[in-house]
Amino acid sequence: MSKVTLHVDGRTIEVPAATNLLQALLEKGIDLPYFCWHPALGSVGACRQCAVQQLKDENDKNGRVVMACMTPCADNLHLSLDHPEAAEMRKAVVEFLMTNHPHDCPVCEEGGHCHLQDMTVMTGHNYRRYNFAKRTHRNQDLGPFIGHEMNRCISCYRCVRYYRDYAGGKDLDAFGSASNVYFGRASDGALESEFSGNLVEVCPTGVFTDKPYGESYTRKWDLQQSPSICGSCSIGCNLTVGERYGSVKRIENRYHGEINGYFICDRGRYGYQFTNDAARPRRARAKNGEVLTADAAVARAAALFKSGRVLGIGSPRASLEANHALRELVGAGNFFRGESKSCGELNTLGVEILSKGPARIASIHDAETADAVLVLGEDVLNTGARLALALRQSVRQEAFKMAAHANIPLWQDSSIRILAQDAKSPLYIATPAATGLDEIATRTFRDTPARIAALAQQIVHMLDSTAAPAAGLGEADTGLAREIAEALKQAERPLIVSGTGCGSAAVMQAAANVCTALAKAGKTPQISLVFPDSNSVGTTLMGGGTLDDLVHTVQSSKLEAVIVLENDLLRHMTRQAADNLLALVPHLTVIDCVATSATEQANLLLPAGSFAESDGTLVNNEGRAQRYFQTLVPKDCDIQESWRWIQQIARACGRDFGDDLDALTAACAAAHPKLAGIVNAAPNAKFRISGLKIPRQSHRYSGRTAMDAKADVHEPRPPQDRDTPLAFSMEGARNNLPAAEIPIFWAPRWNSPQSVTRFQQEINGPLKGGDPGVRLLAPDANARPAYHAAAMTENPGLCVTPLHHLFGSEALSARGAALQTKIPAAYVGLSPATAQKLKLSEGIKAEFEAAGVSMILPVRLKPELADSLVGLPVGLKGVPAIAPGTALKFIGIVA
Repeated sequence: MSKVTLHVDGRTIEVPAATNLLQALLEKGIDLPYFCWHPALGSVGACRQCAVQQLKDENDKNGRVVMACMTPCADNLHLSLDHPEAAEMRKAVVEFLMTNHPHDCPVCEEGGHCHLQDMTVMTGHNYRRYNFAKRTHRNQDLGPFIGHEMNRCISCYRCVRYYRDYAGGKDLDAFGSASNVYFGRASDGALESEFSGNLVEVCPTGVFTDKPYGESYTRKWDLQQSPSICGSCSIGCNLTVGERYGSVKRIENRYHGEINGYFICDRGRYGYQFTNDAARPRRARAKNGEVLTADAAVARAAALFKSGRVLGIGSPRASLEANHALRELVGAGNFFRGESKSCGELNTLGVEILSKGPARIASIHDAETADAVLVLGEDVLNTGARLALALRQSVRQEAFKMAAHANIPLWQDSSIRILAQDAKSPLYIATPAATGLDEIATRTFRDTPARIAALAQQIVHMLDSTAAPAAGLGEADTGLAREIAEALKQAERPLIVSGTGCGSAAVMQAAANVCTALAKAGKTPQISLVFPDSNSVGTTLMGGGTLDDLVHTVQSSKLEAVIVLENDLLRHMTRQAADNLLALVPHLTVIDCVATSATEQANLLLPAGSFAESDGTLVNNEGRAQRYFQTLVPKDCDIQESWRWIQQIARACGRDFGDDLDALTAACAAAHPKLAGIVNAAPNAKFRISGLKIPRQSHRYSGRTAMDAKADVHEPRPPQDRDTPLAFSMEGARNNLPAAEIPIFWAPRWNSPQSVTRFQQEINGPLKGGDPGVRLLAPDANARPAYHAAAMTENPGLCVTPLHHLFGSEALSARGAALQTKIPAAYVGLSPATAQKLKLSEGIKAEFEAAGVSMILPVRLKPELADSLVGLPVGLKGVPAIAPGTALKFIGIVA
């Protein structure tokens, strides 16, 4: 990228030619106030706050005022931020914006976290001269996630630009005009967008606030915070977790240039509430309700290994360290990775596709810039929501091409939208059911997984005539395949998206085949696969049998006990199958952070730490290993990390697993060559900056010496963290932190989330030092592209297809009070034709049977479903875990 030279108040700087003055100055660490500009949303020039003086040359003392966000950088441009005219305009703009503001910082949830506060101080505005009546508004009930206080609004338009233009929401808009603009819904009601929580961080004031956080409020500077990884899906978004008084208070987006950028989904933001559940397991106990000391519980668990064979069930939602520790404790041959056979096979296939290529593995950032996308079988909005938000940006690539031809800079957001109108880049979606991205799709294709795979195979044939065509496609479907093939062939950055969501190996193989055909056609394809759980890729790389293998082992050999690690068996098998399995187990030990069907039947329960109380490593859908860090140490309970329980059991058995996280991480890397890189996911516990650890608490943290005053007048020693370079303290190093271990984004004069620009190499680019994590997977450059022999068989009669829900289909987040208001009731999805054939209608309760399991569910008509498919929502209460493709039988109507 070419550079230009700017002269700013006697200082000469070089900046990229393609950017605007505001962004260029911020990248150089020069403070300039702004409101309407946002790094992900571009410039519209609505607030007039970023005024600077543009001068003709070094001798010009007058010049003219320009808005930095709307002024392109030009070579040898002379600017002044300190010029009296520019400084006075900035101050006047803030004063004007504040005329109707309630000045309620002491009671505002954004106090100390507010961009408006920062900019008001930065401009020097400190005295109110306006003495007249203020404009006032009625606030709205926007649902369980977002609070609304319209009187704080400064009309920057960020909210609607994000919500409507970026996230595609329809139910939030600007009403009114001039100084009486209202930002809200046409009427009260919960915001419908799955990304509504980002309004809290996008809004520069306290108009949109985090409602669950406000219900148990703590000032930002009084939160103990740590960097973490979202465990709600396989995308691996980065989070900042905030704690006070032993409870998780808030989760915020933590910038990662390649993954989540500035935004996360609402499941990731509000799915933490299970950690504060009073009914969580907090004490070690036996089956009869006997409460045990931690030492006694460890001794009982260790005694099992002296009596006979012990099997271990791992978990794709537990850390690599915890899974590895269990595997080492029970032995590799006795370790099972806690997934059904069908799920395990799909995960193995997915990792193989990513590893053997020829497609490049796409990050979320790559997906945003793809100029032609084909989605095969995956309801991305509900299985990997942040990827769906990226695909919304991908369809703008055509608009950016048009802007380039018209010489419009890419940051000129409003101009580009006016120019492009409805022009979109190609996005084709082929799934069994409707998706939240259908409205922006070029074309959609609804049919069975086998027919989706056939469509993909026909696309392969269109790209590579040596590949066999698909059989049984009609003329219309063949024409669609030809259209998709042509769009992918014409694209510079084609992307294929698929995953395990529809439960079909044929669909995933067909997606890989499309990539291979594109590579043979001379293109550079990208692929993104979505997996079921946060660590599905990690546990797959680790290896181990499936739950089906476990059942066979239990039935065929004598054993003493089974240890279940953070796994609700009902997520992977039916209750009847789980009960039959556990009936054969003499002793059941469960390590978990929530109550499950397994904890109810456990002979020994060991309470595990949640993500907020643990450290560990997860591997996301692109094969990126990332470390998450403990935010709080639980008090007055037995909760500790799962891997630490296993370390203690091993020690009681006379075996040494080390006594910290680094030892386990290194052992895991050494034992599994495919996981060798995890040691580089973040600096180890010995890392120091000038001899200092990194504080989890801000430098303004208050109440430290009074926190335990009700119990003891003496100040207790803070918990000592031997597992990470972070400290449970306000003392320590705050500068030049490793990107993976930045607990708080804060900089002088920048208290709000906008402070992230001070931590980036360049705005919208990677963090300084590189984005966190390390890639473990990469396509084999030496492999010869070969086609998978996809088995595209149709099952006769009715068969199960999974339907995913962002709210409800994931095990842990579904336990939170706020999210539960969004979870739909259990149902069975049928096409109108199938319902009519069975004499069923909307809402009628019907009994079905699949895999020997009976279920009674109300009918929901889904016109897009193929007549042979019966949609079963994944994870909803009352819906058993039935493998995709299982034959289903209608029993009758239930009165």
